[in-house]
Amino acid sequence: MGLRAAARQRRSDLLLLSLDEERNLAALSQSGDTGAVDKLVRAHLRYVEKIARKYRRYGVPMSDLVQEGTIGLIHAIRRFDPSKESRLATYASWWVRSAIQEHVVKSWSMVRVGTSTAQKAMFFRLRRMMADLRDGADALTEDLVRPIAKRFNVPLKEAMNLAGRAGRSDPSLNQHLRADSEQEWIDHLPDSGETPEEAVAAESEARFCKKAIAAALARLPDRERVIIAGRYLSDLKKTRSTIGGELGLSKERVRQLEQAALEKLRKFLGPKLNRAAAR
Repeated sequence: MGLRAAARQRRSDLLLLSLDEERNLAALSQSGDTGAVDKLVRAHLRYVEKIARKYRRYGVPMSDLVQEGTIGLIHAIRRFDPSKESRLATYASWWVRSAIQEHVVKSWSMVRVGTSTAQKAMFFRLRRMMADLRDGADALTEDLVRPIAKRFNVPLKEAMNLAGRAGRSDPSLNQHLRADSEQEWIDHLPDSGETPEEAVAAESEARFCKKAIAAALARLPDRERVIIAGRYLSDLKKTRSTIGGELGLSKERVRQLEQAALEKLRKFLGPKLNRAAAR
């Protein structure tokens, strides 16, 4: 497919939804309809790209920014209430930005730059300030950082440390130790991965657990198995109301059957998993 044809196909995939269409798709998505989720995602992909473009200067590939923003969009779709007056794009904007910002911060440093919402917001504020200063991060003095630290209720020392971290990203492990050396930093890192024996043991344990769960589910009555599958084993977790509508049961009855099924699964699986752990 040529570039123009691909672009036309991409534009055709981006749906323009009316308010009623959006609400209908949102309602379907709440009941576990993955096709409705896919249509809502494609309809808002341009919006995600628009937000992602604002973060290109942080050195993260645009494709990664769009991917993380799309994940945020999916979270928003799952929580969106179609009965409200707002459009999905308005509701999802916070989720999209939050997912992108989280990825930017994680990509900036192997050690977390910020752990709180205030620290992450301050990171982006400091980065914007650096862009306006002729000497960049070197020009960030205590006098300049103090008002920002006060605004975000962060100690000045912690804010200065964050400013130093925000001014530089982690060096590549593929850098040479010295200009005259062929060795890279990564050559001197210990391998923290699991041994072949540990990998085989973990794979064997995973297979055993999968078979045990499948056998336990097979022992449940049909209705309880459907409830457990909808509540815990589907990509989009179904509500008790949704499952009740499918089975012709009340929400409370679904809750009772769910609790009974979970108790049976604990009894079925407990002895098997205990024996496996004792091996």
